[in-house]
Amino acid sequence: QVQVEESGGGLVQPGGSLRLSCASSPFTMSYYAIGWFRQAPGKEREAVSCIPGRPATTYYADSVKGRFTLSRNNAKNTVYLQMDSLEPEDTAVYYCAAVIACGATMTPSHLGPGTRVTVSL
Repeated sequence: QVQVEESGGGLVQPGGSLRLSCASSPFTMSYYAIGWFRQAPGKEREAVSCIPGRPATTYYADSVKGRFTLSRNNAKNTVYLQMDSLEPEDTAVYYCAAVIACGATMTPSHLGPGTRVTVSL
């Protein structure tokens, strides 16, 4: 099981930005497709974004396309989710996980505690 840890959540005003980080030790994350998920109170878990483990198109849900950017820093063994133009609807606990394949129906291999993002005035 590839275990990862999320960080970077917090409280931000609408229109603001946050950068979430997803790190793992001792697994080399560049070998894996890494997906981000979120779950808002009372709602089902949503696949947000995913970066493949090999050169391929990064996946973004329609709800975040154009506002969120996913990237890797292999030297730091970290995947980043840059979230801009945040909206109250982005409020959720965000999780990252290794996945078999990127896409709307991707399934996390293992979920950690997540990091909470709250978008509010």
